[in-house]
Amino acid sequence: MNNSKRLRVVDFTTTIAGPHCTRLLADLGAEVIKIESPEGDMMRGRPPMREGASTSFGQLNAGKESVVVDLKRPAGLAAAKRLIATADVLVENFRPGVMQRFGLDYPVCRALKPDLIYCAISGYGQTGPSAGLPAYAPVIHAASGYDLAHVAHQQVDRRPDYCGIYIADVLSGTYAFGAIMAALYQRQQTGEGQLIDVSMLESMLSLCLGEMQVAQFPMPPPGRPVFGPITTRDGFINLSVASERTFRNLAAACGRPDWIDDRRFAAYADRRANWGALIDEVEIWSTQRTRAEVQAAFDQHGVPASPYRTVKEAMADPQLAHRQAFAEVHDSGGRFLALNPPFRLSETPAAAQPFVAALGEHSAAVLAELGYDEGEIAALVADGIILCTGPAAADA
Repeated sequence: MNNSKRLRVVDFTTTIAGPHCTRLLADLGAEVIKIESPEGDMMRGRPPMREGASTSFGQLNAGKESVVVDLKRPAGLAAAKRLIATADVLVENFRPGVMQRFGLDYPVCRALKPDLIYCAISGYGQTGPSAGLPAYAPVIHAASGYDLAHVAHQQVDRRPDYCGIYIADVLSGTYAFGAIMAALYQRQQTGEGQLIDVSMLESMLSLCLGEMQVAQFPMPPPGRPVFGPITTRDGFINLSVASERTFRNLAAACGRPDWIDDRRFAAYADRRANWGALIDEVEIWSTQRTRAEVQAAFDQHGVPASPYRTVKEAMADPQLAHRQAFAEVHDSGGRFLALNPPFRLSETPAAAQPFVAALGEHSAAVLAELGYDEGEIAALVADGIILCTGPAAADA
């Protein structure tokens, strides 16, 4: 995306899934123009807030331009169409039918720009009996089977967990990003645009790989879960032993080479059946030691394990500092850290841009680039069709 002509993305997205997708595009150098209503994306009011600026909004929208257009007004719709005619990619995550009511569905936009990549992210997909249902990430977690599968792995009969981490949003936004990359490659080969239809339900179901197969080919309930916490003197460590080599390494780390020949543990099937007994013996060793001591022994012997950490502790990991995993971003409230993309390209920069646009900051500049003169922009502002807060606002 570092060609002389930047990829132009018109971003009609709100909240999390769509903005996550388009921020990845911005991180790779695309020009992302975020279209907002006069009220702005609801995430602009999401805490943490500093001096009226939300870091939750900022981390999802760093590096994007903000243009405020009232799509319910004919003049606002006309401005949006003029912008779409200059775009390479359009991304939206409204409920199916909303863009059609605006007059900006795929057939309309394709007529404006035949090679446009049009990506629509929704809860259940653009068509089908559930397409029109409202959906947020926690609803999709429940609908996909993920929540009950997670509970089943705890082997405790209890209520499903409350949701505070919106996996379906981030996952579907990431799938949308990948699909856009594939569509752009296809366009390069054929010159043709296309519609991308991303389903949050199907995205979330993709996490349940083993569970989908067991649903088709039932198996006896497993024994004690293999991947989970062990107790130390001052906390818990996740232990994940998945191969013969790592089992042997575990035996060495715990000073128990006898486990390798123990009939309960020597063969995988027997070890799996007696996993509870194995963990009980591990904890005889681990509960006499601190988390740091246990982790050091595991690291020394190549045992996959990690202390359970808070996000704040994880952010302080020297490994993340080494990889320059965070970018410093500034907005009207000051500075904050945002995570860069979790991939590195040897020849292409991939990092969060260091600014967050104010609501309507780029409205005047973008409309001027589209051919609107100062008088036309001023009239649109006076009629409440656009909002300008950037350098040209006073003139407009």
